[in-house]
Amino acid sequence: MIIRLGRLTPGYFRLLQQTNSSTHHKKAFPVLSFNYEHVRQPFEISLWILLALLMKLGFHIIPRVSNVVPESCLLIVVGLLIGGIIKAIGEKAPMLDSKLFFLYLLPPIILDAGYFLPIRPFTENMGTILVFAVVGTLWNTFFVGGMMYAVCQIEGAQLGGVDLLSCLLFGSIISAVDPVAVLAVFEEIHINELLHILVFGESLLNDAVTVVLYHLFEEFSHADTVTVGDALLGVVCFFVVSLGGIMVGAIYGLLGAFTSRFTSHTRVIEPLFVFLYSYMAYLSAEVFHLSGIMSLIACGVMMRPYVEANISHKSYTTVKYFMKMWSSVSETLIFIFLGVSTVAGPHAWNWTFVIFTVILCLVSRVLGVIGLTYVINKFRIVKLTKKDQFIVAYGGLRGAIAFSLGFLLTNSQLKNMFLTAIITVIFFTVFVQGMTIRPLVELLAVKKKKESKRSINEEIHTQFLDHLLTGIEDICGHYGHHHWKDKLNRFNKAYVKRWLIAGERSTEPQLISFYNKMEMKQAMMLVESGSAAKLPAIVSSMQNIQPRGPARPRAIPSISKSREQEIRKILRANLQKTRQRLRSYSRHDLLIDPFEDGLSEVRFRRQRVEMERRMSHYLTVPANRQEIPSVRKVCFEPEHQVYTYDTDGESLRGRRASHSHPSASDAAGLVNESTRRPDQSGAAEPRAKAPDDQEDQDQLTLSRCLSDPGPNKDEEGGGSFLS
Repeated sequence: MIIRLGRLTPGYFRLLQQTNSSTHHKKAFPVLSFNYEHVRQPFEISLWILLALLMKLGFHIIPRVSNVVPESCLLIVVGLLIGGIIKAIGEKAPMLDSKLFFLYLLPPIILDAGYFLPIRPFTENMGTILVFAVVGTLWNTFFVGGMMYAVCQIEGAQLGGVDLLSCLLFGSIISAVDPVAVLAVFEEIHINELLHILVFGESLLNDAVTVVLYHLFEEFSHADTVTVGDALLGVVCFFVVSLGGIMVGAIYGLLGAFTSRFTSHTRVIEPLFVFLYSYMAYLSAEVFHLSGIMSLIACGVMMRPYVEANISHKSYTTVKYFMKMWSSVSETLIFIFLGVSTVAGPHAWNWTFVIFTVILCLVSRVLGVIGLTYVINKFRIVKLTKKDQFIVAYGGLRGAIAFSLGFLLTNSQLKNMFLTAIITVIFFTVFVQGMTIRPLVELLAVKKKKESKRSINEEIHTQFLDHLLTGIEDICGHYGHHHWKDKLNRFNKAYVKRWLIAGERSTEPQLISFYNKMEMKQAMMLVESGSAAKLPAIVSSMQNIQPRGPARPRAIPSISKSREQEIRKILRANLQKTRQRLRSYSRHDLLIDPFEDGLSEVRFRRQRVEMERRMSHYLTVPANRQEIPSVRKVCFEPEHQVYTYDTDGESLRGRRASHSHPSASDAAGLVNESTRRPDQSGAAEPRAKAPDDQEDQDQLTLSRCLSDPGPNKDEEGGGSFLS
């Protein structure tokens, strides 16, 4: 043991020496360290969002600035300042690339617009919106592209390298109205609902035309020759892109509505399903190069009515305000990035190309609106006036969609020149047109949006007129949009709601369901608070019992604005619903309903009896002597002489009335009108009826109570008025 310990001792000492030497060279424990690269990307994203929110907050705090300068203009100016600062310190400024814009910033804005889209004005003006979106965009594309190609052929312009397909590609990029810019400007000037839905609907639906034309001309620019078959394939591609996007959005909307049917036990995740299904609809459309904007709109429109019937009120509030917040932040970031990209991006300035681009965009917009409105007004009931045409033409703003499409170009020389011209057009439309449209609206006295909401009476009568017009179209055999709307509502109520709405809410009226829900909630609250004696049923049955002690003051529940909106919606949807017959009418074959005939006969008989009674009571001369018996009447002569005569004028007799008071001559009493039936010969003989004094007195008192109070009992004579 001793030998082994001696052998281990030198090694043990060497280990101790190494340990002591390492403790002398060990670094101190870092109390504070700095590693910015580890969190650079999320930190900069959070900083940009915070900056956007502070800019929006400051804009609305200063009312003088917001009344003169639109919010989008101020945000672009802020972006220009930030881009200048970043460039001055030598850092690389972030660019608004296409991936960032189309995949992260644009979907929240389109989802908010599609989910809360006003369905009624949008569907009523669908034809006008489609004409402006499709035909108008095609006109702007070919007009601007063709005229720019003519400008490029000028020798002094130094634009000889720009061919026709490149000009048409530029025209397809710059011709589309931008929904982000339209929303930012039109929501501030509070224009009327018709003009707002026309311009905003055009900016939403022209996405399919823009996407198809952009990809078409980009493919043609790389091809050697273009045939007629290629052009026909481009037309087919338009329908595939538009209808395919709508179909993808509708499928995801139905899936989202069906999923919300089973979320009654997990209310926390309800808003997340709405956002995820909508975003998946947009991404799925982009995978197949379909219209992502139209997919998002279709998903929001399809999902909303069923999801709101399934989710709780708190989840609905979360969905609403999160969408508004998300879209507002995205819009703010887009305009700030536009300003930063303007400073950072490379530019190829050509005065001729830029100036003619701005002029041709304005001219093509004005000519397109005037020409299309001339055709549209021939089919519209409510015509578009000159003022409306001016606002629609002046409100065609360009924005970040055109910039992002230009950023996708591959030819570097043309890309820089096109981006410079696109940024100039965006700045001109946002700054010049956006800042002057509010004074022009006030100068032209254009009708603005009503700040006060419509009353329930107006909303009910509006839907009543819809039902009335639907019935008129059915009778006339004209299948208009009211007819198809009614058919769609019946199909929705009979089949779709049963699959997409949970529980009994799919069958019973919303008003009854909401009332039961409110009563159950109130009962549970009263039971939990220990005030079960305040239940409505017990209170109604014990109204006549006096309380033993002083009554406690009952708290009046306060109704929030969101709950008031829900009640208004339910009343508007149910109060106008009368008994609906499911019969379909045709102008060629009108079947007779025996129930309606019997009901009409009973009603007619009642009205006839009531009319005969009134005529016999008020008319002096009956309309038919054979059917209506004669009535004894009374006339007064001077010196208190009273004559009673029959209506046929055959007999006349007078009697002197005796009164105990001189003022009794001014009083009038009713004679007991006795009816006389005609005998077999058809002649009616007068028969005087002599009731007793008590019966006369009761009838006289009753007649005075119904007509004139007459003299007092003390002043009346002991005998009857007429013997």
